[in-house]
Amino acid sequence: MIIDTHCHLNDEKLLPMADEIVNGFSSHGIESAICVGYDMPSSEVAVQLADKHEKLYAAIGIHPHDATTADYDKYERLASLSSSKKVVAIGEIGLDYHYDLSPRAIQKGAFREQIELADTLGLPIVLHVREAYEDAKQILFGSRRYLNNGLLLHCYSGSSEFVKIFGSLDAYFAFGGAITFNNAKHNLEAMKAVPLDRLLFETDCPYMTPVPHRGKTNVPEYISLVADKAAEVLNIGRTELEEITTNNAKRLFTRMN
Repeated sequence: MIIDTHCHLNDEKLLPMADEIVNGFSSHGIESAICVGYDMPSSEVAVQLADKHEKLYAAIGIHPHDATTADYDKYERLASLSSSKKVVAIGEIGLDYHYDLSPRAIQKGAFREQIELADTLGLPIVLHVREAYEDAKQILFGSRRYLNNGLLLHCYSGSSEFVKIFGSLDAYFAFGGAITFNNAKHNLEAMKAVPLDRLLFETDCPYMTPVPHRGKTNVPEYISLVADKAAEVLNIGRTELEEITTNNAKRLFTRMN
């Protein structure tokens, strides 16, 4: 059984079928999944879904795209939502310099503030970092005293060198459908650099649909394709790799135990 550490059943594409998807987890070899928020409405829905379904958990936070909406009242609401034992992390938070939908200075501020919030709540953080690894490094090392509960780089797209750098912060790294793409050499090299006890899998559905379903809406059951590719590249048995990554997820997200 495998854990999908990052899905968006709270997305409008998947929400109408969320109950059906979760009810089908066992038939697709999925032990559980984490539904991740990216703004306040999606975080609210993630918690609602997690509270409804035994096999679903939630991460809550404000994505860098929406950093301009972050304020004290929203952090208070995130803190309140975290009282649910199904909330396992603060995320996805971080920096996105590809779209720059929020000014970079504001992204950095919201990132730092949510790192501190997570520490106050005793929760790990789930990071979205795109074309901003150097600045993310500076912020994480500058906030090191608040990194007491673990961190995960979701949909990791950085270099093998950054694996070593973030590894010094005891980071975990999650890989999804991108490792199945034809141009995945960079992602595969990075994945091979990750220690096995820090490796996780995800779908990021409805996005990042793996081969051979590219062009279709991604769903949690496609995580099997990610695991198959990783097992091939790492030359590890699929069953063993599932056990390793599931144990890793439960070590990082302690409320899943």
